[in-house]
Amino acid sequence: MLKYIFKRILIFIPTLIAVSLLTFVISTNAPGDPVESMLNKNQGGEGQASQKLATEKAYNDLRHQLGLDLPIFYFSFTNATLTDTLYKISKGNHRNTLERLAYQYGNWKDVAAYYKAIRNFEMELYYYIPRDEKTKAAIAKAKDYTAQLYDKYSDSDITFVFSNLDYIFTSTPALKDINGPYNALKRNYDDLIHKQNILNRYIPVIHWYGFNNQYHNWITKFLVFDFGMSYQDKRPVKSVLMDALPNTLWLSVFSIILAYALAIPIGVRSAIHKGKMRERVTTSVLFMLYSLPNFWIGTMLVIYLCCGDYLCWFPAPGSDPIPDDAPFSYKFTETIYRSILPLFCWTYASLAFISRQMRGGMLGVIGQDYIRTARAKGLDEKTVVWKHAFRNSLLPIITLFANVFPYAISGSIIIEYIFQIPGMGKLTIEAIYARNYPVIFTTMMFTATLTMIGALVADILYAAVDPRISFSGKK
Repeated sequence: MLKYIFKRILIFIPTLIAVSLLTFVISTNAPGDPVESMLNKNQGGEGQASQKLATEKAYNDLRHQLGLDLPIFYFSFTNATLTDTLYKISKGNHRNTLERLAYQYGNWKDVAAYYKAIRNFEMELYYYIPRDEKTKAAIAKAKDYTAQLYDKYSDSDITFVFSNLDYIFTSTPALKDINGPYNALKRNYDDLIHKQNILNRYIPVIHWYGFNNQYHNWITKFLVFDFGMSYQDKRPVKSVLMDALPNTLWLSVFSIILAYALAIPIGVRSAIHKGKMRERVTTSVLFMLYSLPNFWIGTMLVIYLCCGDYLCWFPAPGSDPIPDDAPFSYKFTETIYRSILPLFCWTYASLAFISRQMRGGMLGVIGQDYIRTARAKGLDEKTVVWKHAFRNSLLPIITLFANVFPYAISGSIIIEYIFQIPGMGKLTIEAIYARNYPVIFTTMMFTATLTMIGALVADILYAAVDPRISFSGKK
């Protein structure tokens, strides 16, 4: 058994690496810009040059702080149209446009010169001081059109932007001071078209970046429980999780204990008394509970029992928190009181399902020959059921028990959201809405880890309850 456990733990390593790679790939390709989300600023077309530079500096500083200015992985496999320094371009939409242009025309040197010309011309527009209202309006339109070039890679779209800029410069002679940078921009685009080399698309290239990359830094920090920074409140993710985890553990662990403690005896007795009126009533009640969705039950309980238009037996969701300086006895009783409804919603479906599985497992065992032999030997029914049949009917329950570990930490998004419990479920759904990826992916990694641990514990319990199951490899 110890050898088997050691082998399974070794298998955890490549599995976790695969999960971490998948998680990281999703995070790097997820929509939205975390830096802009944290800065919570939009760069408008009417801003001054000093404001734009300050905003870009803040953006680049925060990007560096988050480690997003590093290569994504240890290496990249691409073609000769791209450079190995594309990751240094700060804006994601800029990188995407440059990558498409490089593939389309096959010459990174000219693509880089064209991008630099856009940047230079844009800064000239921001530094230019309008002389009158007409010039001011023309500059504002020119800024908007120039900003569109960062997202355009189709020749027809870029030509359309240039035609609009041409009209602005033709109709506003006062802008002659910035004609030079604009003409340089158009020349660079012409060079890009006329010097294209599409053969570079078919030349494979591997760029090696070493260990100073985003994935290596992320996974090594994760292994020492440094999960990065939350995008919502700029707090360490570890601190955010530690605030939410106790609220989830309290309810989930107690719910699991309660569900198993009630479901196992109910399932056993339902199997023993199969066909009797008591068993039929129990089965009907369990089926009814299992068929009712917990979000509907939770909503009805809030409406009818939580100081709505009907009874006021329980505090409404989102009530004032328990004071920190309150006596321990008050904290304990108030916590129990506030947990009754969410605990019921969290438990009843599991209770119904586990009891049905226990009933099925017991029915499959009590008809076996060795059970009939035990009864023929004169053993009382209690001994036959709980000593001989019960142990061998636990395999389905152990299979379900493997899911306890990730369930205990992930919580119930619906129940926590309905009852406004600041736990892991509510934290996860809020992180999804806010695109707070460090919180989401840390939860994913822990869930994957606990799922593997649960599977290992289940295998150990299989061997413990059934001596016929062995992982030693001996025949």
